[in-house]
Amino acid sequence: MTSVVALIVAAGRGHRFGGEMPKQYLKIGRDSVIREAASRFLDHARVNGVRVVIHPDDVDLYTDAISGLDLMDPVYGGAERQDSVRKGLESLADDPPGHVLIHDAARPYVGGELIDRVLDSLESAAGAIPAIPVSDTLKKAADGLVTATVDRTGLWRAQTPQGFRYAELMEAHTKTAHLNLTDDAAVAEAAGLTVAIVDGDAGNIKITSPEDLKPIDNGAASIEFRVGQGYDVHKFGPGNSVVLCGVEIPYERTLEGHSDADVALHSITDAVLGACGAGDIGDHFPPTDSLWRGVASEVFLSHAVELARRSGGELMNVDVTIVCEAPKIGPHRNAMQVRVAEILGIGVGRVNVKATTTERLGFTGRGEGIAAYSIVSLRVSS
Repeated sequence: MTSVVALIVAAGRGHRFGGEMPKQYLKIGRDSVIREAASRFLDHARVNGVRVVIHPDDVDLYTDAISGLDLMDPVYGGAERQDSVRKGLESLADDPPGHVLIHDAARPYVGGELIDRVLDSLESAAGAIPAIPVSDTLKKAADGLVTATVDRTGLWRAQTPQGFRYAELMEAHTKTAHLNLTDDAAVAEAAGLTVAIVDGDAGNIKITSPEDLKPIDNGAASIEFRVGQGYDVHKFGPGNSVVLCGVEIPYERTLEGHSDADVALHSITDAVLGACGAGDIGDHFPPTDSLWRGVASEVFLSHAVELARRSGGELMNVDVTIVCEAPKIGPHRNAMQVRVAEILGIGVGRVNVKATTTERLGFTGRGEGIAAYSIVSLRVSS
């Protein structure tokens, strides 16, 4: 898989915003704008590293804002945005990624699906930007009077992150260093690179004035959090391995079920479906349907995740507890967390796998089967 680094541009002073503190360090709820933006990329399964380009005067503000986040060391920006991006790109030259995402720190609400669309488009183009078609009527004016109506056909509002193949964008910035271009798509265009457009996201707003912070500060109901729980159990039968959280574990028996009987993924699937109010696993994949015989349970979980995303939901975390006397879960726990994170499309730090026994009580204590409990949280934008 091609390596990806996200460069978050945060070297601006935000003079148009007003106030003494640069807008990227202001609070939206409990976190700062820049922390929220950085966290979105840190938690994305396809992003391998995140580096922030900051102003030299903001070291203390930055250090306080990102405390506890596993970011690459920051680099100092330049006088203009283009200079800052170039310095960020140059800092990656010793270990260059295949792809790079350039994102404005003032866009804290970037979603995982938007990041995926940009990265997917780089398979066929040197660059890709998310954008929204202009729907309002556009006017030109002078001295407070309308002078003309502008044809909006083919006009788009560009957003970030803008994605590029690293080597080609680095060369483009070198060629255009004497220009003062407002975004990296313009740099790529000036260097003759092909830039694709993918669907943007109306929720991916840019913080440009104090008014943009008010919906969060005032607790507006544009975002809600939901919790779902799941439970499943499968009995043992003849075999030589079990599948738990998508990981095959050698064992003297196997779990019986219509699919691969991955009791852990089944419980997570039910939890996700519960959080988005979509019934349970049996509603979507009836055990009486031969189509699902022997299928990998990640198919079920991926379907549940897609339903959650269609409803405007973003998975925040999952916590699963596996109940059994054997096999031992501890040696496989990290692999399980990585696999679940891959299926869910979230950072591995948001996946927790635990194991416990029932002190040899009940059917799990007698070694007759395995049970699993899961809880997930879902952030839903309305």
